[in-house]
Amino acid sequence: MNLRRLWAIVLKEVRQLRRDRITLAMIVMIPVGQLVLFGYAINLNPRGLTAAVADQSGTAGSRAVVMDMVATGVIRPVATAGTPEQLMAMLRRGEISVGVSVPADFERRRIDGREAVQVLVDGSDTVVQSAAVQLAQLPIDGVAAPRKAAPIGVVSFYNPERRSPVNIVPGLIGVILTMTMVMFTSVAIVRERERGNMELLITTPVSRTELMVGKVLPYALIGLIQTTVVILLGLWLFQVPIRGSVLDVYLAAILLILANLTLGLMISTKAASQFQAMQMTVFILLPSILLSGFMFPYAGMPRVAQWLAEVLPMTHFLRLIRGVMLRGASLWELWQDVLYLVGFIATMMSLAVARFRKRLD
Repeated sequence: MNLRRLWAIVLKEVRQLRRDRITLAMIVMIPVGQLVLFGYAINLNPRGLTAAVADQSGTAGSRAVVMDMVATGVIRPVATAGTPEQLMAMLRRGEISVGVSVPADFERRRIDGREAVQVLVDGSDTVVQSAAVQLAQLPIDGVAAPRKAAPIGVVSFYNPERRSPVNIVPGLIGVILTMTMVMFTSVAIVRERERGNMELLITTPVSRTELMVGKVLPYALIGLIQTTVVILLGLWLFQVPIRGSVLDVYLAAILLILANLTLGLMISTKAASQFQAMQMTVFILLPSILLSGFMFPYAGMPRVAQWLAEVLPMTHFLRLIRGVMLRGASLWELWQDVLYLVGFIATMMSLAVARFRKRLD
């Protein structure tokens, strides 16, 4: 062991890291990002669940009950409805997580000690379901609920058994597609340069657009195969239902696949090496898992974290896949998330094509 030679290698590595700006940024940003996400954005006790109210009674007592529910901070009214059927339609479309239904005979039910208010919950997310159950403990007129007759009842839809796989398996489709699709294409252009294939591509009449699209299509097929494997295993091992159209499930998967592939191409045009491409992939994967609503409820995040989550394709995919598989919604009802993913694909592909140059430097 020669200390002089050893010191020379150490200096060489330090200087190489100093010139690698992306690696230097990752050294700082990964721990900072993890700390901020877990310490600030992640909240297992969500508040401000989006809700709608259908008050068919319209009395002072019914309005007081709704105001008491809002005062707890568990729900945040964003819409009103005329009937419980309208609340169910909003739940199916994912517009709300909780619906509060007050029947026309509220006062009679309250006097008789019967169930006077129903809280309809999207139970596909077990954390949201647990948070909404707290509303059942709310007393009416200052009187706590008796043991045999609760004045506020909670009805959970789409996952009444509170089985975690029902919520996790559809989300796993998004996690797997995000991890593999971004990783595959993020090294696509860099690999061509490192293997010396870029010289051959330069001499061919292949255009930039043809090269970008050609890089995407084979991996799109792989993504569909992965989607099929997860769906079949979910049905076989965990009995995860598909209440909506199977075609809508695959259309939603194709949108996420293309979004991740074009994002990976964009990374590939920026990265100088496969190592850098992998670093940037990890930097995107972590927020996608933590902020999209896969592991932690979206409603429990601060406003800033929700704004960041709206940029991620996986956030919109989870709304689509859970809406179709668990709530039986159609893509037409979830058109806003579909439109965002289409726009994201077009933007990322355009930027990747614009940044790519058929040259070695």
